Amino acid sequence: MDIIKYYGTDSEKREFINHDSEPLMAVIAHDGSCAAVSLLDEGGEHHILLANAMNRHDVDKFFRIIFDNEGCDWTFVCPPDYKNISEKERRITRFFADGVDIITEFLKAVGYDVPIEIPRRYRRHIDYLK
Repeated sequence: MDIIKYYGTDSEKREFINHDSEPLMAVIAHDGSCAAVSLLDEGGEHHILLANAMNRHDVDKFFRIIFDNEGCDWTFVCPPDYKNISEKERRITRFFADGVDIITEFLKAVGYDVPIEIPRRYRRHIDYLK
């Protein structure tokens, strides 16, 4: 996985430093090929981080997380065209499984071994499966 470390509004790229006291945000490609990470305050929002760090605007092709040394919150939004799976239940199940694997791989690559949580406001897709 190619990880772009992005800090600063002046498009400066620096080496990644484990900021235990500050939350970070990341966008991680659904296929696990690349990711961008920044301090939460400097990244702004996921689509802004994606545009600034990778000059991309297809945020629906990326898993979106906010994390620190205590945990990872996953903005769980399953695109309606994820892997061209038309059946909603199968699509959400696949998105969840892929996300857990790829997000875990990313977190370990940047030195974080923390649990992944889906905040309550994003659980509508998970609730759909029940």
